[in-house]
Amino acid sequence: MPHSNRSGNVLRSKGFSLIELMIVVAIMGILAAIAIPQYQTYVAKTQVTRVMAEASYVKNIVELCVLEGKTSIGTAAGQCNPQAPGSNIISGATQGDPIPIKTGVPKITPPAIGITPIVTAIFGNDAAAVLQIAPAGNVVWSRFIDGTWSCTSPNVDIRFKPTACP
Repeated sequence: MPHSNRSGNVLRSKGFSLIELMIVVAIMGILAAIAIPQYQTYVAKTQVTRVMAEASYVKNIVELCVLEGKTSIGTAAGQCNPQAPGSNIISGATQGDPIPIKTGVPKITPPAIGITPIVTAIFGNDAAAVLQIAPAGNVVWSRFIDGTWSCTSPNVDIRFKPTACP
């Protein structure tokens, strides 16, 4: 209700009261408390999916090497060069072409007689902290004798695992 001063003029209050502002701040705090953890979970999930795809790229190159009979990893003639581009959320030294600083690539266990190739991407560098907690999470692509590949994600919390890579 508007107040009036001594001369009878009506005074109108402008702006918000302190209690109204405190209510807005409390609501914002509650929303942030719910949203931030959900966002962090979303980021970790997308990073696992991204690493799965980046390791899958290397898996395809390794498959070509298997078909060509290349059994060692490297850049020399006759070796399998994985051509893995550096990733800012993977740790691991290159086994092929040079990569940028502060990046890593999946590690490849080379195909050999009786040994099937394995592509392992370990979370590191700028990956979400929950993926780097010891033992660090990783995405592993394993090739079977029949030429099919299987994906697993050991040491990755169930909340972040994609259904295609349990």
